[in-house]
Amino acid sequence: MPKKPNNNPFEKLVCDARLGRVSRRRFMEYVIATGVTVPVATSLWSTHVAAATPKKGGTFRVGLHDGNTSDSLDPATTESVYMIQTNHAIRSYLTEITEKNTLGPDAATSWEASDDASEWTFKLAKGVEFHNGKSFTARDAVASLNYHRGDDSKSAAKSLLADVKEIKADDDHTLVIKMAGGNADLPYLMSDYHLVMMPSDGEGKVDISGVGTGPYKIDKHDAGVSSTMSRHANYHRSGLAHFDGLNFLVLNDINARQTALTTGEVDAVSEIDVKTAHLLGRHPDIELDEVASGYHITIPMFVDVAPFDNLDVRLALKYAIDRQELVDKVLLKHGSLGNDHPIAPSLPFWADLPQREHDIDKAKFHLKKAGAEGLKVSLSTSEAAFGGATDMALLFQASAAKAGITIDVKREPSDGYWSNVWLKKPFTVVAWGARPTPDVMFSLAYKDDADWNESHWKDPAFNKILREAKSELNSERRAEMYKQMQLLCRDEGGTIVPMFRNYVYGHRKTVRHGPDLAGNWTLDGARAYQRWWFDS
Repeated sequence: MPKKPNNNPFEKLVCDARLGRVSRRRFMEYVIATGVTVPVATSLWSTHVAAATPKKGGTFRVGLHDGNTSDSLDPATTESVYMIQTNHAIRSYLTEITEKNTLGPDAATSWEASDDASEWTFKLAKGVEFHNGKSFTARDAVASLNYHRGDDSKSAAKSLLADVKEIKADDDHTLVIKMAGGNADLPYLMSDYHLVMMPSDGEGKVDISGVGTGPYKIDKHDAGVSSTMSRHANYHRSGLAHFDGLNFLVLNDINARQTALTTGEVDAVSEIDVKTAHLLGRHPDIELDEVASGYHITIPMFVDVAPFDNLDVRLALKYAIDRQELVDKVLLKHGSLGNDHPIAPSLPFWADLPQREHDIDKAKFHLKKAGAEGLKVSLSTSEAAFGGATDMALLFQASAAKAGITIDVKREPSDGYWSNVWLKKPFTVVAWGARPTPDVMFSLAYKDDADWNESHWKDPAFNKILREAKSELNSERRAEMYKQMQLLCRDEGGTIVPMFRNYVYGHRKTVRHGPDLAGNWTLDGARAYQRWWFDS
């Protein structure tokens, strides 16, 4: 769709100045001619043009949470925030979620589908080069995607590609993906953080060591501790990657992260404690960013493990949690209510379902129906999930006690939480980043055979609709199908979704970015390393 013309003279002048079409002198002349004073014109240049024009240089130091010594550069195993950020810094994907939360190009420049969306053709960018000097071709893309599809693959992305029949290279810059059925969301799926482009050996194997085509290349990587990177001189996306280098530092403790930011040890941090955000926001050298998103908290229950194998027990726990209290006291209103499904109001195909309320009488009713009065369960939690996870668990413990439910809150170590607790223990606290479409989220965590089906829920009706919705090109019919799936998750599923959390992160005022920020991951959709810059 062509862009509408910009009819605001000042906005057009600013845009032309940022693009170098109008000099500072000419800008000043135009603005002064409107009747403003020289100091005001100078201020307008500084705030609207100079500050918003990216500058090259400097080392961007970032304090990141959720880093683990078990982290690996193998994208099939990526789980933590630290590695999601690292993947985006050193590697490319076929597509990306832009700062305006739309789909955009990365290693692919365009894509088109057959009439039934069962075959997609991606045109790849030319002149793309890996960090080791190897040229990127469609054969690398084929091997990179097939890496997640093998019979022995343990990749969490395997389920996303389950309907792929064939991936082939038509020529060096043309990739064709054939599906068993239509998939209207395939280009969105290609932005999933596992599906990075890696160099192949020509025999179908790929190098998972971290060699990518991304804006930065790894100089040193100490899993769960720190990473240093330098700019990839031949990065294919001109106008991006403004820093000379990156230093990532794992700071799982939220107080340590904020101290590092205030003292200037780091230039940005991935997560701010919302309890002190108002105080940190007053610091003269710090700016905070807050972005509404589909970042949601889950409390999955293994539905094949007692007592969670009883639907009434699950419903009792869903009614026993006080969602509004969690949004008010844990998020301090930096978020919104969840409704036991993973699709946020800010995402496509969100269904406006009746909100499940905190209801002690209904919780007691379902406990009695299940014959589970006096229920006792153990809930594992850790600040590795998100800042405030332990507080949330304790508030859940208190609200559930009113229904006669005893929740033993078990504080787990942050290091290894994702590898030793999540998917291993039957009742845990988890945080999920937003996925661009319902199909991607449902396929990752709710599909019966998904590796990350964290509640072990396998509902035939849900999975039938999921398969049908994937190939449904009529958006109204898809919306109705996704509504049915959200209802099934809410009323039958094994996952409590108490709230959606805004991303709240911070940076020094010497760091600049544009007016829009992506909401799929923290730090501008994990693309701060491409889109941000130092102002001097």
